[in-house]
Amino acid sequence: MKAVLPALARPLIEPRLPAGLDVAWFTDRESALAAVADADIAWVDMQRPGWTGEVVAAGERLKWVSTIYAGLDAFPLPLLKARGTVLTNGVGINALAVAEYAVMGVLVAAKRFDEVVRLADKQEWTIAAPGQTELYETRALVIGMGAIGTLIAERLRAFGVDVVGVTRSGRDGTLTPDAWRPRLAEFDWVILAAPSTGETKALIGAAELAAMKRAAWLVNIARGDMVDQEALIEALNARRIAGAFLDVVTPEPLPADHPLWRAPNTIHSMHLSGRSQTKMFQRATALFLENLVAFLAGRPMTNVVDLDAGY
Repeated sequence: MKAVLPALARPLIEPRLPAGLDVAWFTDRESALAAVADADIAWVDMQRPGWTGEVVAAGERLKWVSTIYAGLDAFPLPLLKARGTVLTNGVGINALAVAEYAVMGVLVAAKRFDEVVRLADKQEWTIAAPGQTELYETRALVIGMGAIGTLIAERLRAFGVDVVGVTRSGRDGTLTPDAWRPRLAEFDWVILAAPSTGETKALIGAAELAAMKRAAWLVNIARGDMVDQEALIEALNARRIAGAFLDVVTPEPLPADHPLWRAPNTIHSMHLSGRSQTKMFQRATALFLENLVAFLAGRPMTNVVDLDAGY
């Protein structure tokens, strides 16, 4: 049994590997491509994600591919399905950090702390708070009540926010995908935390933005393609919504001349939510090793991806 694993995580992984596993430690695209051709197991996404899909596609014998990412944009899912390859993802690894970031976005927007920082940078003392919204008794719609969305909801409820979630099944009192749009005008915060699939592209477009409260904020910590950015820029310029806190955009990085940089009441955080922690590699290693033991024993693994659904 051969595994292709990242040299970057070798100190964490190697002491806990089972005996008899043939391991190739890659350091870059070339070494990963050279090693993956006859590999059974691959964890190849701890370098530049642009070539992750290329390396996975070259592994024609792969039985299991592991990734630290929750989003699967880089992976050739139809090819993996055709080959019968199992894919496990990193749902939950960064859930705490991303949830905290989303709540920070709501707080920053409510108090307009971005404007407070700009005033301080200019050594301007103000007696009028730029943002005066209290979270208490506001309402939030969390689209995607998975690991991250559930944590966001728990934390917002501690501030007295009434949270309504959206799930595919409508479990636990959440709204189903066909039920949230008619209720958009009820919410002060619309938070995107759903996985990126074909069904979620441009989930928020001109119609949805027009249906939101004029005082509502859009918070996106999911994927940039879930929002029609042209429609968002138009809505922001026309002040049809109060603002947007965007951890994710399309493309990334956003070009310096992109109009979204200049859209009023827009707070950018450059896809840093998942990076705002120090435990990712430790959690990723623990999950990989747990799944490795299960894989070798023929037992069910954690975070197995539905390759048809895309998450």
